[in-house]
Parts: sequence; structure tokens; C-alpha cells
Amino acid sequence: MTERRRIVLLRHGRTAWNVERRFQGRSDLPLDDVGIAQADAAATHLERAEPSILLSSDALRAQQTAEALATSIGVEIRPDPRLREADLGSWEGLTRDEVERRFPREYLAWRHGIDIRRGGGETYVEVALRAQAAIDDALAGLASGETMVVVTHGGTAKAAIGRLIGLAPDAWHRLSSLAHGRWAVLEEAVFGWRLDEHNVRPLRRRPRST
Repeated sequence: MTERRRIVLLRHGRTAWNVERRFQGRSDLPLDDVGIAQADAAATHLERAEPSILLSSDALRAQQTAEALATSIGVEIRPDPRLREADLGSWEGLTRDEVERRFPREYLAWRHGIDIRRGGGETYVEVALRAQAAIDDALAGLASGETMVVVTHGGTAKAAIGRLIGLAPDAWHRLSSLAHGRWAVLEEAVFGWRLDEHNVRPLRRRPRST
């Protein structure tokens, strides 16, 4: 029996703008101290899967998250700009309250799961197409039974998962967004990719009893 391949989509750790609830999009911010800890915790858990390919968005916050895992498993990071977060145009750098005031119609549509060009940027369908292309290119080198980790962003991960498992685009908003430093696991089946685990977080280590 052929062993199944697996894809792990990991969201980057937290940044200062995440704390302030600002839309980041293509803005290139580093991880904050909590984000670094989240990346380290995810790496400690995911190294057990012994991934053979480590693919990452070329954004700084994703690269820093990927570096934690690369160091522990000894696999080189493959940066790919196609895994960047959605271009959010004039929304970038604004808080949710600011967007709601300045772009009330766009904000309302987005909150209802409508795939619009937020701030004149990209749609989720466009994001999914480029992200899947990056993943498909890397999958060509993934052997039976092997695991690939893809470090990306919240919106990009959701769109990629929705497309890979065959959901209609108008249903992608039903998938919960990955929290910072958490991941989803897709497993290959005879009919394609299926979602095996979602929004997984590292297990907390129990203190040793004395």
C-alpha cells in the first residue's frame, strides 16, 4: 500500500500589527516576542513529522517562522513570493474600526464572506490560484509518505486549503482562520486532498512532578 503524502500549512507567529488588529497584507513586519515563541513551539512539534520540504512565503514574518523549523530539522527553506498574504491595497495598516469607517460597504461585504477586492487589492480566488501553483510545483519533489510544511499567512492559508480540498470559493469563509503559530494538515487520498486536522496548536508541556 502506498503511503500518503501530507501538507502542513503553518501560519506565521504574531507581529505588533496583529496585536493592534491592523491589516498587514503585503506590509513586511517582523515577529514580536510572542510570535518568536509561537514559531519555536510550532517547530518543536512539527519536527516530529520529519518534513522533507519546507516552503515559505518570502515575507519576513513567515521567513522567521520557517527559520525556527529549518534550524531544528536541517532542511533548507524554499522562499516563494506566491505564498504571500493577499494584497489589501488601501486597507493595509488600518485597524478594523478604521476600515469600517472609511470603507463601510467593502467591510460589510468582507464580513459576510463575499470575495471582494479589499482596498483595491486581490481577491481570495486570485490568492488561492498563486498559492496552489507554488504548492503544486513543490509537490513534484515530494515522494510517497513524505511531508511538506508550507509557512504562510492567515488569508492565504484559508484560500489554499479551500481550493486544495475542492470547496467552492463562496464556502471558503466557513473555514476558521488559522491562529498565529497554528497549522492545518492535509492528507492525500485517492480523490485528492482532504483536511485531516485544522487549527492545531503545539501541546503544552506538563511540568514534571517532583
